[in-house]
Amino acid sequence: MKSLKYSAIAIALALISTLAACGGSGSDDTTPPVDESKFEFAATEMITNLTDDVIVSGYATLAMKGESLLLATQTLVNTPTQANLLAAQEAWKAARQPWEQGESHIFGPVDSLGIDPHLDSWPLNTTDLTTVLANNSGFDAETIKGWNDDVQGFHTMEYLLFGDGIADNEKAIADLTTAENEYLMGLAEVFRDYTKVLDDAWQVSHDGQSGKAYGELVKSPGSDGNTFYSSQVGVIQELVNGMIGIVDEVGNGKIADPFGVSLETADTSKVESQYSWNSLTDFSDNIVGVRNVYQGELTGASDKQGIVDFVKAADATLAARVGSEIDDAIIKIQAISGTNNMPFRQAISDVEGRARVQTAIDALSKLQTSLESDILPLLNDWKV
Repeated sequence: MKSLKYSAIAIALALISTLAACGGSGSDDTTPPVDESKFEFAATEMITNLTDDVIVSGYATLAMKGESLLLATQTLVNTPTQANLLAAQEAWKAARQPWEQGESHIFGPVDSLGIDPHLDSWPLNTTDLTTVLANNSGFDAETIKGWNDDVQGFHTMEYLLFGDGIADNEKAIADLTTAENEYLMGLAEVFRDYTKVLDDAWQVSHDGQSGKAYGELVKSPGSDGNTFYSSQVGVIQELVNGMIGIVDEVGNGKIADPFGVSLETADTSKVESQYSWNSLTDFSDNIVGVRNVYQGELTGASDKQGIVDFVKAADATLAARVGSEIDDAIIKIQAISGTNNMPFRQAISDVEGRARVQTAIDALSKLQTSLESDILPLLNDWKV
């Protein structure tokens, strides 16, 4: 075997020498010209970091908060006091944060497994909710999973925990009926189950069976059997499109739809998270999620590679500008509350509040344009 191997190498070397002696003109004819205008960037570290430290870490936190929310509702059922109701409200808000920040990368299992509508259907169907509460008891998790998405998930729990949100976002324990309390606990168990399925899909198996973890598929584009991503270009394109998608949804949907075109057309019924008055926190968390993907780390974590490093490799000035636009959009959303902590549902019906809302919409529109017109096209200029 050894002599055969050496013979093959010798033949190959001789062939290479012969081709070189012929001048190599044929080779020059087939080698594509190098485009020196394109920029270089090694994306493996960035993709690995964004997958593990931003996306997977976020879904792991969501699953943990889902477990905490279930425990809080169980405590509330066993001991229905005002303090335990307030604790359950805080647990709902704590679970809301990683979910809203995760909407900047709402692709993969959250979409293919239908997790998004199970957790975050809006608007709530209060008519059907009233019927469910009047005609059922016990409320086991498996039965609830068979009902429509618009009577489960975040906003059904929000309504039961905080009340209708019209005059305030406070609810007295005396106003929480036994049926509402038990339904709340069943909903929290369903919520906990779905957040665990989502976390497992990214860390264990994307289909809950024999398929690889979705996180591994994102980190290994082009590998054997990876039918989701054929190249790193596709991964970065998905990440940038995820950022564009949520900026568009916040500016042109979540804020603009209830805002209307005038004071007279403002519609508070379209305000998401209106029962808890958590809307502005939702919106700013959505854009904080964009910043997490752009910067490459969750807020407060140590610096890691993110989309900003990809952009910086092409245009450092652009990278800094877009970072500032993301921060500015978050600040403008938070400023909608003004000096008197006005909730979003009131701000859209207030003259000065509407001016602040418009300023936030303008900041989001500017950011969306930069992501679409300046960042996404960089994929065409990347030397891969």
